[in-house]
Amino acid sequence: MAVAPSIESFLADVGEAVRREAPHLEGLFTVFAQEARFGRAWLAPSLERLAPGAALLEVGAGLGLLSCQLAKEGFAVTGLEPVGEGFSSFTELQSVVLACARAQEIAPRILPIPVERLEGDSCFDFAYSVNVMEHVEDVALALQTIARALRPGTEYRFVCANYLFPYEPHFDIPTVFSKRLTEKLFRRRIYDNRRVGDAAAVWKSLNWITVPQVARAARALPGVSVSFDRSILETALLRVVDDREFSARRSPLVRGLVRTAVGLRLHRLVRWIPAFMQPLMDCSIRRRAQAHG
Repeated sequence: MAVAPSIESFLADVGEAVRREAPHLEGLFTVFAQEARFGRAWLAPSLERLAPGAALLEVGAGLGLLSCQLAKEGFAVTGLEPVGEGFSSFTELQSVVLACARAQEIAPRILPIPVERLEGDSCFDFAYSVNVMEHVEDVALALQTIARALRPGTEYRFVCANYLFPYEPHFDIPTVFSKRLTEKLFRRRIYDNRRVGDAAAVWKSLNWITVPQVARAARALPGVSVSFDRSILETALLRVVDDREFSARRSPLVRGLVRTAVGLRLHRLVRWIPAFMQPLMDCSIRRRAQAHG
């Protein structure tokens, strides 16, 4: 993974503001700060190919940490964040983040709308999202809307769970055939979960997205191609070992299995696993360049 510009300076500024203005939200900030670090590093190869000042779209900006960092780097960033059901607790913390960004004159444009309501054609040079597509209401419509908003020859890149693999990462539980059956079998572990905020609403928001579903939806769009980077699982396994906060959200069994696999260097083999069988998808939806007659 390419070396990304440091996000630590901005995170330190926001962390200080959180401790001063909303100390009860430090735990939530820590989780999202680590996700922002991952997001910036994960996006590094894609962003290096963009021109200075390129127009970016973040689908599901959350607190806005990653959007603010990229605005600080000189990109023109628009973030979509409706703060929907299950995520209303983010509002107070998001206001602290954006106030800090405005003080540094790096605040991105944040639109409080779901991606399905995004309007415009050929507006952005690149779009991205981190662990958001599993929460959108209509996957096919979301991809259609984003593809239309991209300029020809540009891409939307996202990472999220693949529910064809029998594991639910938000609640750290196995999945059994369907969302409904999984809920029946693991009701207590779902609704007693305290790490995801409003557990009931987060569970309700999950759409059970899969790699084949995304591939079908993308291939149905005119002038669009789709591909999946199979190295994302290797990145995730290493993150379980190296990222303490990320690792703490996994069960002791998962942590033990991953550490054993990495210790035996088996993680280097997982990129040979087909994308549809991996627990995560790293997907690129590209709007093809227009042909010139």
